[in-house]
Amino acid sequence: MDLLKSSPPSLLDSAWQLVQTPYTIARGSFNAITSIPTAIPALSVFLLPTYASWSTSFNVLFFYITWSTLILAHPSPKVEFWGTFGTRLVFYLLPSLGFLLFDSAVPGVAVNIKEHGEVALPLSAEQGGSKGRWWKVALVSIGNVLLGVALQTTVEYLFTDVLHIRSALKITSTLPMPWGIVKDLFKGLLLREILTYTLHRYALHSPSSPLGPLHTAWYHSLPAPYAFTAAYDHPLAYLVHIFLPTYLPALFFRFHLLTYQMYLALISLEETFAYSGYNILPSGFVLGGIARRQERHLMGGGTGNYSCWGLADLCMGTSVGSDVVGDVVEEGEKRGVGEKVRGKGKGMGGKKWK
Repeated sequence: MDLLKSSPPSLLDSAWQLVQTPYTIARGSFNAITSIPTAIPALSVFLLPTYASWSTSFNVLFFYITWSTLILAHPSPKVEFWGTFGTRLVFYLLPSLGFLLFDSAVPGVAVNIKEHGEVALPLSAEQGGSKGRWWKVALVSIGNVLLGVALQTTVEYLFTDVLHIRSALKITSTLPMPWGIVKDLFKGLLLREILTYTLHRYALHSPSSPLGPLHTAWYHSLPAPYAFTAAYDHPLAYLVHIFLPTYLPALFFRFHLLTYQMYLALISLEETFAYSGYNILPSGFVLGGIARRQERHLMGGGTGNYSCWGLADLCMGTSVGSDVVGDVVEEGEKRGVGEKVRGKGKGMGGKKWK
């Protein structure tokens, strides 16, 4: 009978599980996020079973099994922690590190695609050279991101393990529906815009605010934005300016964890590219305008452009330079959209219809 008893795991087995578990959770969460673009169209199989193909049905089934296994195998605070950390790692920390290495390794190439030239290089003379504070900017930025992830996990642990109430975010095996994801993303980004404007303007740029000098001494001491500067600030100022406007909408609307990770991935990409200092961006109409407004805020001493997207500044009259509408028009002129539209109009006008 003793042969049937399982022996306790060895120290080596315990150490391996300790290393493997975070990787398993982060990989499963990342696979869930990257599977969403293919899984969302496939969710129509529940609504239109007649026209659904076997391949899309299999994709949905595989996606559901993967996500359900991940949720059932681990407690919700652990899943949320590694899912959030994995999202920030993949969509902000690693791309920012890549941009920093590129700017440092080939500055002669990087300077040609920098909006403000050499001043936006991390190793430039204006930034302090090779012995400057580029390493401090990177370390503080990484530390602030980890602080935000830890604080979010603490809230989840407080809800589930201390207060014994439902989780802060919706962590269930049930998948969110496409229209629900779209609505939550729209509501979350809109509330984030309002919160960012309010907290940034009145908590960080008000003369009576104790956080104002900290924000000025840290973030506004940068000559120009480059990689990692999106999260570079005093930790308290970072929590007020970046973390709270990002997390509170998800908490208020109680996002599904998958929806939250999509929401966080969008914000992380926005921060990565808009604060990179490059004048060549994946989406010029959106990221180009955001980047220009953030640059004017930083390099203009914080006299305006307090929001993320510029909508709140447009409504409140605090835009510096061109507002969000002007940025769209400027980007359209730069890409020759007007000329293309007029050319197509002339072509249609000159066409003879039979």
